[in-house]
Amino acid sequence: MASNPPRVAIVGAGASGLAAVKCCLDEGLSPVCFERTSYIGGLWHYTDKPIEGQACVMKSTVINTSKEMMSYSDFPIPAHYPNFMHNSQVLEYFQQYATHFNLEQHINFQTEVLSVKRAASFIKTGQWEISYRNIETGATNTEEFDGVFVCTGHHAEKYVPKFPGLKDYQGKVLHTHDYRVPSGFEDKRVLIVGIGNSGGDCAVELSRVAKQVYLSTRRGSWVLNRVGDNGLPIDLTFSRRPALYFQKQFSSLSNMLAEFTLNKRFNHELYSLKPSYGVWAQHPMVNDDLPNRVISGSIKIKDDIKRFTQQGAEFVDGTKEDDIDVVILATGYSFGFPFVEKEVLDVKENRVELYKLIYPPDLEQHTLAVIGCFQPLGAIMPIVEMQCRLATRVIKGATKLPSWGDMWSDIRRREAEMAQRYVASRRHTIQVDYMGFMDELAQLVGCSPDFVTLFKRDPLFAMKVWLGPVYPYTYRLCGPGQWKDAKKTILTSWERIRKPLQTRPLPDVLNSKQAHFRQYLVWSLVAVVAYMVLRFLFS
Repeated sequence: MASNPPRVAIVGAGASGLAAVKCCLDEGLSPVCFERTSYIGGLWHYTDKPIEGQACVMKSTVINTSKEMMSYSDFPIPAHYPNFMHNSQVLEYFQQYATHFNLEQHINFQTEVLSVKRAASFIKTGQWEISYRNIETGATNTEEFDGVFVCTGHHAEKYVPKFPGLKDYQGKVLHTHDYRVPSGFEDKRVLIVGIGNSGGDCAVELSRVAKQVYLSTRRGSWVLNRVGDNGLPIDLTFSRRPALYFQKQFSSLSNMLAEFTLNKRFNHELYSLKPSYGVWAQHPMVNDDLPNRVISGSIKIKDDIKRFTQQGAEFVDGTKEDDIDVVILATGYSFGFPFVEKEVLDVKENRVELYKLIYPPDLEQHTLAVIGCFQPLGAIMPIVEMQCRLATRVIKGATKLPSWGDMWSDIRRREAEMAQRYVASRRHTIQVDYMGFMDELAQLVGCSPDFVTLFKRDPLFAMKVWLGPVYPYTYRLCGPGQWKDAKKTILTSWERIRKPLQTRPLPDVLNSKQAHFRQYLVWSLVAVVAYMVLRFLFS
């Protein structure tokens, strides 16, 4: 008689939780998802009123990653959707994903997880004791599960630094967590503190209605545009294997080229935005409109806050701004897992020690997985899906993790690499690169693209995969979880990219195949030159 499949508790039904439910079903596990709200989508489900502890986008938010790079690996975003989607369309995609794979039947809405503890038999069985409460009825229950996926993300509690004089400031103070729409800020003088993506988006939007917006930054920021060369999504350009190889092998040259490219659009030093470090040393801001608003004077870049006054603020450079009506703190979040035993997950100053940013290495049984607790340079959805593919196979017993010592070595390696590359900041404790991290996880899952086999079967396609954008579908070409439509989806990607742009016929349309051929030719030449340089350097 067949035994019952392992039951896995999943905390949260956002981008990570949905992928967790799907991957559990793929591996024959029994998922039970707990979602404290009445909807899926997490922070991508817009609500007019802020909810403490529940992250939410601004009403106008457009995602920073293009649709082909952010799709789940076996469910491409429909062709007619724009390449950079409004938050409502991102939510629609999640709903389509949930409907297509029949995920919602496994989700318990309006259910809050109160505690996650190791069961008495944990050392032997790896089981967890989960206590949860029905928010509508107040009824509580406790059950044991064979595994737990913590899918609550890292946009949790508002982080509010201690600014001198802030408590004496007499104007309105709020965090970007609580900002939704620009109404109510008309003709106000607004000071925004912090220059991450939220601070930039908020500043740009308010600059169209406010009397004046000031954007205070401690270090400055490099600003990327969504639209890259030839009008293509910028992540289709840098999310390529030759680009990653070039960046790793020639980091100084890569940084110089990136800085030159960004300054061609607007001179960061001239605009008072240039940091004291290179492009790859921080998580960049993605904002198409900021330089336009700065050059028009509606946004003024200011130095770090020295102290607040009753009516305004004094900055580190000695300048002052008075008659400030509103202060908006774009100072990020503090993530944590208060419902999990502190001995299992202990977060200090946004730092947590996890193997592959998933596993607490000291547990005797690796049946608890933290999903989505990272900040990528690139799309998050494919990475959380890959984390889930790994975690479900570990619980199933199909994949074995390295030894305790090897896991700790990998954690220390990652910490050292981040310390060497990134400027010290709360933002950079969980930073990852899309391609590098996907490859790390794929090697453990066993779904890394086999280029030798691909070249034998179809050399032209293999070259397209190696030289072209590293789509999520690339990791469905072989190994566990192989998807029969992966190759077709890759080959038709440019059709989906062009579809929402070509909304009217033109008399002389550029031959797109020739354009793509030239693009691949350029990358081929780059790869050949890089190879020749390496041969010369190491011969």
